[in-house]
Amino acid sequence: MAIDGKWDLTIQTPVGERMSTLDVSSSGGKLIGKQTGDQGTQDIENGAIDGDEARWSIDIVVPMPMTLTFTGTVSGDTMAGTVQLGAFGESTFSGARA
Repeated sequence: MAIDGKWDLTIQTPVGERMSTLDVSSSGGKLIGKQTGDQGTQDIENGAIDGDEARWSIDIVVPMPMTLTFTGTVSGDTMAGTVQLGAFGESTFSGARA
């Protein structure tokens, strides 16, 4: 599928940009993989793919415990969308195929 592979993500947060790497594969509407950043490496949860639309969540503990929920659209070698930052509301992210 279009999202399969490794992605360099830039996440806009209240404390500035955060970088992470997303390494995913898809099958039968499910998205599986890992996301690595300054919070360490987490398995993605609730991963789903529908055409070019992708959704997944990760649980982080740095700088505080929260769930980040991503919803994005893949277009060739780029990806963009929104991320729910726990109690801090919604922001945006972008990505490029690594």
